[in-house]
Amino acid sequence: MIAIRVGVVVFVAAVFQVAVFSGWQLLGGLPDVLLVTVVCVALLRGAVAGALAGFAGGLIVDTATLGTLGITSLLLAVAGHLSGRYGETNGRERTFAPYLAVGVIAILVGVGGYLVHFLLGDAVSARLALPPVLPSALLDVVIAWPVYRLCRAVVGTAPADAPPREVELVV
Repeated sequence: MIAIRVGVVVFVAAVFQVAVFSGWQLLGGLPDVLLVTVVCVALLRGAVAGALAGFAGGLIVDTATLGTLGITSLLLAVAGHLSGRYGETNGRERTFAPYLAVGVIAILVGVGGYLVHFLLGDAVSARLALPPVLPSALLDVVIAWPVYRLCRAVVGTAPADAPPREVELVV
C-alpha cells in the first residue's frame, strides 16, 4: 500500500513539474518540485524507496519532455538514494533535515546534470548551465516545507524502531 502512495505522489509531482513548473523562472532559477518530492520521500521512507521514486519520476519526465532517456532518471535515483541514506543514518529526527538535504542535493543534481551532458558529448556551456544552479536550489529549499508536509501526510514515515541498514563486506 505504501508503494502505491509513493507512486501516486511521484507521478503527480512529475506531471506538475512538466506541465506547470517547467515554465516558471524566478530569480534566474527553476523550481524542481519532483526533486524536492524525491528527497522528501527518501527522507521519510529510506534509500531504496528514494532511489525507486527518483528513477520512476525521472523516467516520467524524460518521456514527457522527449529528453535524452535516462539522464533525469539517473540523477534523481542517485539523489533519492543519497537523501535516503542521510535520513536512515542521522537525519530523520532533525528539524532542518529536509532543507539541508534539498539544498545540497539540488546543487549536486544541477552540477551533475551538466557533467552528464558534457560526458555524453552534448553541446552544453558551463557559462549558461551552471549559474541557474544556486537560484534553483534556493527555490527548492523554499518549496521544501510544504512538499515535505504533504509527503509526510500521504506517505508516512518508516518505523522508528527499525535500525538503519548496514552494508557488510563479503570477501
